[in-house]
Amino acid sequence: MTEEIGAISPIDTLRGRKILIVEDEPFIALTLEDMLTDLGCIIAGSVSQVADALALIREGGIDAAVLDVNLGSQKIDPVADELAGKSCPFIFTTGYGRAGVPPSHNRRGIVAKPFTSEDLARALSQEISGRPA
Repeated sequence: MTEEIGAISPIDTLRGRKILIVEDEPFIALTLEDMLTDLGCIIAGSVSQVADALALIREGGIDAAVLDVNLGSQKIDPVADELAGKSCPFIFTTGYGRAGVPPSHNRRGIVAKPFTSEDLARALSQEISGRPA
């Protein structure tokens, strides 16, 4: 990752953060867990169902989240709404571009599948720090 001298790197922003992963594809969920752990994050939970995500969010202790736009037949909207209501940063992962993102959250960061660790780090750290993507 190339960063400006004196700027806070994405890894510095992410180190020690508790991240929730909401992803229904097991391979992608495991890949996200590995990437985030390598970036210094703590996995707060990795779930594939909206109800499970909402339960973890309501328990608290989550610093940010990575949300798959498409969870089979379930819409991610309730999870995004709950996180936004708690002012918890989150980004979306999607293979559909911005068109698949819930309209009320279309200004959130997205990472297009397939993505790299650098893509993930950049988008998540920008969302956490409130910098524009």
